[in-house]
Amino acid sequence: MSKNLNYRQNPNFPNRYISPEKLFLYLQQDFSDYICEIGKSYLGKPIYKMTFGTGNVRVLAWSQMHGNESNATHAMLDLLEIFRYQPELKEELFSLITLDFIFMLNPDGSEKWTRRNALDIDMNRDFLKLSSKEFSILKNIAENGNYSYGLNLHEQRTIFTTDGENPATLSFLAPSVNPQREINETRKKAMAVIVKIHENLKTVIPNQIARYSDEFYPTSVGDNFSKMGLPTILFEGGHFINDYNRINTRKYYALALYESLKAISQLKGSTENWEEYQKIPENRETHYDIIYRNVKLNTDFECILDIAVQYREEFREGDDEISFIPIVMEVGDVGIKKGWREIDCTGKTFLSERKFPKLDAEVDFTIE
Repeated sequence: MSKNLNYRQNPNFPNRYISPEKLFLYLQQDFSDYICEIGKSYLGKPIYKMTFGTGNVRVLAWSQMHGNESNATHAMLDLLEIFRYQPELKEELFSLITLDFIFMLNPDGSEKWTRRNALDIDMNRDFLKLSSKEFSILKNIAENGNYSYGLNLHEQRTIFTTDGENPATLSFLAPSVNPQREINETRKKAMAVIVKIHENLKTVIPNQIARYSDEFYPTSVGDNFSKMGLPTILFEGGHFINDYNRINTRKYYALALYESLKAISQLKGSTENWEEYQKIPENRETHYDIIYRNVKLNTDFECILDIAVQYREEFREGDDEISFIPIVMEVGDVGIKKGWREIDCTGKTFLSERKFPKLDAEVDFTIE
């Protein structure tokens, strides 16, 4: 990692949930010279683009295309805080590149903490139909901005690991350009950036960086931007042990965002060392949030099983932070999976109004 970079969390945004209005006010008050409104959401909320730099290498990045994925917005807000105290890093970086960062592309979904927009459209699958007002804004800017790179910033679920043991706290992808997953020059440019990010962060966050599956999705944003010749890098912020509010993930996401911009400023379109990309471990789907092991149900026959639980994230109006609701995801033999928290229920009693747990329902049992 860059030795001169001292991480700072932006104190104005301590929670995983970011209120769109609070974000808009902050940008207007503190960065009015750097932002412009590029459009409005379906419900009339503004969408802002921030521009830094004078360099010839132009980068387009966007956060919260999915409204319940706030870590990329946090990462940019934290970078702004870092640059406030280390202006020399900002000046050095932005003399070489120009960054257009679109904050909160989906402000309607962000306000409700939902993946989709107000019309229940998943923007990340809207490249061809252009059904969402918000994605059309991004696509128009991407097609007309003469960009050298695109950064497609997302978060992933807690189910992923790098090796079956360590969480995939950060995952990256150079998206495919066709179903054959051909590696062309566009993908190589994206891979070269990811390799540099990995090189600089693998000792800071060992065994917790992966690459995402490169299966081709015909309607997805990253695949189609890559297909049209824009080297696009997918970021996925993931789980960190005992950190469901993703405070640590946020930190490493900010560091990765900085390292990506620095790598882009150095590579300037080079594909140097792209082959090393394939050595980064691929995401493995191995975990649930909680597994209750060896649960004996109150049935009229011997029934001992496992219960796997995953948290569902909800935002309740009036709260400052999201809530985590435990949902039953699997019942039976869950032996091939692991839990970030494992509870051995041998010799204990399953207590519930029901005789057995209900799939896809909130946990309503105790084990004593």
